[in-house]
Amino acid sequence: MTNWRKMALGALLLAFSLTELQAQETVTLKQAIEYALQNKAEAQKAKLDIRNADYQIMEAKAGALPKINGVANITYNPILQTTALDTGAFSGGPSNIQLISLGQKWNAGGGLQLSQALFNQQVFVGLKAAKSTKEFYQLNAQLTEEQIIERVSNAYFQVFTIQQKKETLESSFASTEKARNIIKSLFDNGLAKKVDLDRTNVNLTNISTILKQQQNAINQAENALKFYMGMPIENKIELVKSDMEVTPHLLEETVSTDERSEVKILTKQKELLQYNKKAVEAAYYPTVNLNANYSWQGLGNKFPLTHGNKDGVYWSDYSAVTLGFNIPIFNGFATKARVEMAQIELDKLEVDIADTKLGLDLSYQNAKSQIENSLLSLENQKANVALAETVAANTKSNYQYGLATLTELLEAENALVEAKNNYSNAVLDYKIAEIQYYKAKGELKTYLK
Repeated sequence: MTNWRKMALGALLLAFSLTELQAQETVTLKQAIEYALQNKAEAQKAKLDIRNADYQIMEAKAGALPKINGVANITYNPILQTTALDTGAFSGGPSNIQLISLGQKWNAGGGLQLSQALFNQQVFVGLKAAKSTKEFYQLNAQLTEEQIIERVSNAYFQVFTIQQKKETLESSFASTEKARNIIKSLFDNGLAKKVDLDRTNVNLTNISTILKQQQNAINQAENALKFYMGMPIENKIELVKSDMEVTPHLLEETVSTDERSEVKILTKQKELLQYNKKAVEAAYYPTVNLNANYSWQGLGNKFPLTHGNKDGVYWSDYSAVTLGFNIPIFNGFATKARVEMAQIELDKLEVDIADTKLGLDLSYQNAKSQIENSLLSLENQKANVALAETVAANTKSNYQYGLATLTELLEAENALVEAKNNYSNAVLDYKIAEIQYYKAKGELKTYLK
């Protein structure tokens, strides 16, 4: 290959590498959470629920506002109804029965109707309930955000843990490969057995297979993270290692569960159920309504919309104002039964609130214990990794001088891999416990954002 072709190929590979690097986006945990809160379906639906609550309030207000309708109709009577009328009775003379037609062939009318609820307890209660419904959706959106933050954080940490295990295997592969090369050199010089070389090659193949499996696990974990973020799966991302740093926290003995989103939602739900009970009780109250109408009517034997008085079509207006009262007296105890059922729903919710608080207290204590245990485990595993590294280095040196067997060398390498994986798992346990701890305190959103 000529020099200029080599240069062209090198430039092409460099350009391709730069393109790949630019296409890969670096994402911190905070950025991942912010992205999820903007793009994940649950977050978008929660925001739509809040918008929908505004229209529910508008609908509830409509019950307290006047309603105005325009009405119009036109009727054609092909055959008029007749009635027998004794005209003699009016004049005092002999009976004279005549058939008189009732009405006109055409009847047209139009007008405006107004109705206004002056007093309706259900309307007033419904308006208050609608406002509380919006607050309920706002609290639900807050809980949804916390759930998204928790899922994204856990998925983010899972990716790092698998990546760390892959790096450990890569280090083990490199170390084992060096040992294999040493054994091969000794074998070539008649100082090592072929079985030792074969065992080392088998171990390298096994590690290589596990490495491929780990890479597949990383891809799956990254895809899960992107799903929880609401990000297109084909996007390439790179995470920031500093987000996995372990920072011990000052743990509190107890926390108040009243500030937890789960409890706030149940408390708001209790308020809504109280409004529901009041709405049922409103059936005991009378209602007062004002109705008014103004209409214009045309009667005649010809089409009224195109004819007037000279054609025998006569138009006139009329109006009425009505003040109506509806006073409930007895409905067979139906309202009493509905009130009792509404109260039972309130009582059941009180049980749910107490049980939820108990569960949240349990979650907090478990998270606090897990953090304490994870910190202790981290210290032990860190020391264990250092010890395993020392043992592996000494065993490799001893093997080169014939003071250790290949089995001891492989066991030392496997022990080092296991120690590093245990440390990675301890870090993951701590980070997950940290998420649960701040969630239990009701500070998850503030802590991670």
